[in-house]
Amino acid sequence: MLRITTRGVMAISFAAFVLAGCASKTEVEEPVAEVAPVVVAPVVEAPVVAEVKRPMVSGGKISVPAAGGMDGMEQLQGLFYFDFDQTIVKRAGHMELSKHAMVLKDDSTLRVRLEGHADERGTREYNLALGERRANAVRAYLVAEGAPRSQIEVISYGEEKPVDGGHNEAAWAMNRRVEVVYR
Repeated sequence: MLRITTRGVMAISFAAFVLAGCASKTEVEEPVAEVAPVVVAPVVEAPVVAEVKRPMVSGGKISVPAAGGMDGMEQLQGLFYFDFDQTIVKRAGHMELSKHAMVLKDDSTLRVRLEGHADERGTREYNLALGERRANAVRAYLVAEGAPRSQIEVISYGEEKPVDGGHNEAAWAMNRRVEVVYR
């Protein structure tokens, strides 16, 4: 019986490595001409950035991008008129007030002051209260349309700042108003 010892296994392994090393061929690598790598950059088109037009405030008035996607700006009306001794916002002003509400809702940095006015008829105190009720009616409409109440200030001038100093119905009609003033 053949008995293999650890020493014997090591000696046989060593001999196999030596023989394998002697039998290998040495290859000479031939020089390869170096070629600069070609880098192809992917074609990336510049993203088209549409200029977003923002509302612009100037002199207390606000201009917004024109409706229908047309170029240009549209200045929103800032005067809303009332009937004699009334605080109801006229239907004729609803669409324009809705635009004001949308502008305020979309831009939290805008602030607006609603200035209530009355004609000269009535006492000074009554007209101050009437002007305030009118401005509050406009504010209530704006808030109902989604404008944040915190962006709206109300003030009344009563009969103190008439637009028309006449003493007839045409002049009084011009003085019964709420002015929307942006700051």
